[in-house]
Amino acid sequence: MDGSAQAAEDTWTVAGRTFRSRLIVGTGKYKDYAQNAAAAEAAGAEIVTVALRRVNLSDPSQPMLVDYVKPDRFTFLPNTAGCFTGEDAVRTLRLAREAGGWDLVKLEVLSNTKHLLPDMEETLRALKLLIADGFQVMVYCSDDPVYALKLEEAGAAAIMPAAAPIGSGRGIQNYLNLGLIIEQSKVPVLVDAGVGTASDAVLAMEAGCDAVLMNTAIAEAQDPIRMAGAMKHAVIAGREAWLAGRMAKRTYGDPSSPRGGLI
Repeated sequence: MDGSAQAAEDTWTVAGRTFRSRLIVGTGKYKDYAQNAAAAEAAGAEIVTVALRRVNLSDPSQPMLVDYVKPDRFTFLPNTAGCFTGEDAVRTLRLAREAGGWDLVKLEVLSNTKHLLPDMEETLRALKLLIADGFQVMVYCSDDPVYALKLEEAGAAAIMPAAAPIGSGRGIQNYLNLGLIIEQSKVPVLVDAGVGTASDAVLAMEAGCDAVLMNTAIAEAQDPIRMAGAMKHAVIAGREAWLAGRMAKRTYGDPSSPRGGLI
């Protein structure tokens, strides 16, 4: 079986839904919805996140996201970007369910600070409210294995630790904690936030993540469509490398040719 056939069969599942693409892209910061749609296609994405507080889904007098990024082509993942309390997050996602019937959602409750890292106490509280209300919730969180486990035990459908602050482009800052989260989790783990370029996506997948979510890394690239394609290949390469199993690291050199039988 060739590599392309293996990749086609390598799927992942969240909340009972199965996907081939392991790259999720956002719908913010693009110059317009047409560019956003072109980037999503170039990325080979099957899921797009939608910030309900910032994206027009209902006013036909203005350009609407759904006219470009088609709901019959992509799975929409409504998120609570811009929410700072559990009540705001729950209210926002209830509106999403009423507007589009979406029950698979992404929860993020931010701390009101420059770094925009999640308020984990409030995130956990909001998760419990949403689970009780029948939502299937993928949760943006800090790279704290203790809180990640609390989220999973509370019913999170996926754990989504930040690589670095939202929009910072700094890549994975704590490989140790990310590895601990991946090791302990029985639900999918996705790096979310802080990716800057293709090598960051490769490293996330080589670490064993199930998928990667990004927005700014593509939208703010000088050529977003080309970067989206680069990210697609990076995620595939990182996943294939993880499946292949990397060689052991050594302190000293080891020649490629046998030492014995030298002329």
